[in-house]
Amino acid sequence: MSNQGRAYGFSRDVQNKIEKKYEPELEERLVEWIIVQCGAEVSRPEAGRPGFQVWLKDGTVLSHLINSLHLPEKKPIKKIQTSDKAFKQMEQISQFLIAAEKYGVNKMDIFQTVDLWEAKDMAAVQRTLMSLGSIAVTKNDGCYHGDPNWFHKKAQENKREFTEQQMREGQNIIGLQMGSNQGASRAGMADYGLGRQIIG
Repeated sequence: MSNQGRAYGFSRDVQNKIEKKYEPELEERLVEWIIVQCGAEVSRPEAGRPGFQVWLKDGTVLSHLINSLHLPEKKPIKKIQTSDKAFKQMEQISQFLIAAEKYGVNKMDIFQTVDLWEAKDMAAVQRTLMSLGSIAVTKNDGCYHGDPNWFHKKAQENKREFTEQQMREGQNIIGLQMGSNQGASRAGMADYGLGRQIIG
């Protein structure tokens, strides 16, 4: 974590809560997928949260990942720069985040650049990569490499077409949400409009 002192009190409690959301097993699955997806362009990181963060921190691995999910002529990040300058690394991460959103990752699932660069919330980074993998499996466009069981498929639209006759027939059916009138009778009920008899 760059240029940050220790957190104390409430800040430390919040940071501990965020750090508990990080899943080491998920890290292993994501590392395997990224290595299979990107091939020889990336190396294996050191195990553990610090190793995972350092591996992704400069943005080059993420850029190779998002490019590998596209056809060669449609790569979203044209120039992948390796730099040890902070602003260049953060710019590379930002390019990945923009490309991931265009790929279909929900804006709510996308981490902030500082979450990765300063290791503030590595669980958010995991969520983004999981969402990216799920979308890649769902698209099934031939660009995804790896075990499809590593990620769940996103729900897809199931549009139905009905004929005019089927639509008319449906209007004659009382839906169960509206209740049922079978077996209903007024037996034993008083007539409408009669006042209540109060015996006093």
